[in-house]
Amino acid sequence: MRVYILMAIVAAAVTYLLVPVVLRLALALGAVNQVRDRDVHTMPTPRMGGVAIYLGMVVAYVLASQIPYLSRVLAPGSGAWGVLMGAGVMCAVGVIDDIVELVWYAKLGGEVLAAGVMAWQGVTLSSVPFMGLTVGSSRMTLFVTVLAVVVVANAVNFMDGLDGLAAGMLAIAGAAFFLYSYMLTRNASPGDFTSVACAMTAPLAGACVGFLPHNFNPARIFMGDSGALMLGTVIAGAAIQVTGQIDPVNTELGYALPTWMPLLVPFAVILLPLTDFVWAVVRRTARGYSPFHADAGHLHHRLLRLGFSHARAVLVLYMWAAIASFAWVALVVLPAATVGAGFLAACGVAFGVTCLTRNACMREAERRARYAAAQPAGVSE
Repeated sequence: MRVYILMAIVAAAVTYLLVPVVLRLALALGAVNQVRDRDVHTMPTPRMGGVAIYLGMVVAYVLASQIPYLSRVLAPGSGAWGVLMGAGVMCAVGVIDDIVELVWYAKLGGEVLAAGVMAWQGVTLSSVPFMGLTVGSSRMTLFVTVLAVVVVANAVNFMDGLDGLAAGMLAIAGAAFFLYSYMLTRNASPGDFTSVACAMTAPLAGACVGFLPHNFNPARIFMGDSGALMLGTVIAGAAIQVTGQIDPVNTELGYALPTWMPLLVPFAVILLPLTDFVWAVVRRTARGYSPFHADAGHLHHRLLRLGFSHARAVLVLYMWAAIASFAWVALVVLPAATVGAGFLAACGVAFGVTCLTRNACMREAERRARYAAAQPAGVSE
């Protein structure tokens, strides 16, 4: 556990220190988000922050690979490096889009290429731990792997609409997925707690935490497609590494672990972005637009229209993401009835907090409006 925590700390520190350098580079290259009608930021803001996140993860990988404890899972040619290579290609595609704003089909082609690189390195979704199902032929394996990576990457990208939202959500998802992978590995192979999935998700969560101080409202820099698509690729790769790699039937847990858990947990930890992604695709295609046609119909946009402030909308989404993620992780060590009761109780508390937060935001907005109306012309708060 300490080695994984070290990886997270290194990734966080390197990312935090590199962000100012990447910010200046983004300004020099013209990778700046201008203010558009659907945007919620009010000032042009540099993007391309994903480069700092990716480099933070790379440094953590390199340093950890020199530690004997992780020398096997981080050896050259391992799945971890395969995922990192695919994520690097995805980050490069995102950098190009951050600078010149690629048309949707060109960007999709780059995403398919990045997912293909990861599959070429041996990271493929070849089996599903449910009733012994296997994907089938090598071509079908490649297709399913690429599809899974592209869907998850775009789900994360679609969510990146508020300051700190994607970074915080991925930090939560990464931490939850790390705990799940660690506990599953510990029970599946007592005495050897090394895991490719753990080695990937620990620095992912750390890098996101290191990026947040620069990205939380008001953001100095956005992660851009170079970050959102890349992070989605990493968490998809971690899910593929877990799915079909560990047979939960052979683990010795205190309670029965359903055989479909490795398949559902990766989706549960990013439940909100996946739901938003599916709804966005349905909404846009129903209106005759491309699924990649940007609009202001995402979940975070709806919260803002309900009266939430920018920062509080993000914090509310953090809360719901944590409940959705860690409830599934708890099923690894607790009986379903206990987890279900705790989940319902947490949802009840979260709903109350959400309503109270909205009311507080509405009162604050009304106070500001009254104050502004009472000021003489040309005077502001």
